[in-house]
Amino acid sequence: MNSAVDALGSDIALEEATPATLDAFLAQVERRAFRMAEMQLRHREDAMDAVQDAMLRLVRHYRDKPATEWAPLFWGILRRRVVDLQRRRKVRSIVVGWLGGGHDRDGDELPAWEPADDSPDPLDRLHDVQSYADLAAALNTLPRRQREAFMLRMLEGLDGKETAAAMGCSEGSVKTHLSRAMHTLRDQLENWR
Repeated sequence: MNSAVDALGSDIALEEATPATLDAFLAQVERRAFRMAEMQLRHREDAMDAVQDAMLRLVRHYRDKPATEWAPLFWGILRRRVVDLQRRRKVRSIVVGWLGGGHDRDGDELPAWEPADDSPDPLDRLHDVQSYADLAAALNTLPRRQREAFMLRMLEGLDGKETAAAMGCSEGSVKTHLSRAMHTLRDQLENWR
């Protein structure tokens, strides 16, 4: 038991020590970063990509920073990369669902990143056209600021800060406009659930 505690203590002491080189820092955080990314993304390859991308960005853009700044920079980069991957995955699944995808002609489920068959049956095409027309009509009934917030956040995939900068308002205003837009759209598009 004491040897396990001593080993754990030595691991913590090693983690707390500031590495001398950027390579040593990356070797030190690699496993923890992968575990964290894999837990959040729930996909091994995406987690490896996120960690690798975060490491490359740290090396490219921040290698000249002091060693004490590497950890916050790296974890911030990794967090943003994970969020980007989650957002892309969500947008892909929305787009695939919107286009009537999700299943091929045989009824087998398609992966979320694979587009639906490009030749849907006529009834599905009619539903897609109608649902898009209903969404466009519902968006046009929204006040301008709510419509902007919805389109920038949900359709363009911008985060709250980017949306606030684009709209020239605070993040709190973006959240308020988006919440009101979502509430109105849910009511107007109830038949499409």
